[in-house]
Amino acid sequence: QVQLVESGGGLVQAGGSLRLSCAASGRTLSSYAMGWFRQAPGKEREFAAAISWSGGRTYYADSVKGRFTISRDNAKNMVYLQMNNLKPEDTALYYCAAGPRYLSGSYYDPNEYGYWGQGTQVTVSS
Repeated sequence: QVQLVESGGGLVQAGGSLRLSCAASGRTLSSYAMGWFRQAPGKEREFAAAISWSGGRTYYADSVKGRFTISRDNAKNMVYLQMNNLKPEDTALYYCAAGPRYLSGSYYDPNEYGYWGQGTQVTVSS
């Protein structure tokens, strides 16, 4: 099993930046594919970004492509989400998630991820 704890959320003005961190404990992070998902009030949880176990492949939702960057440091058991040029519509609770090293399905599917953190709130003001 792996435990995930997110940090780095906060309140930022539109156009600003935040860097989210996800600290993993319990098992080595290289055993997992990792993803970031987000959920705005009244909306379903949606995919934001994902990264393969080695970091060699990354995936992004169209809404964040070119603005967000996912990365990982397996030696430190950390995953990051650098968010630039933030927009009010990025306001959400952001979750870090871990799935099997080799997913059976799509990186975009939250059902592929068996472990979730508690989330960190990102609020972007206009």
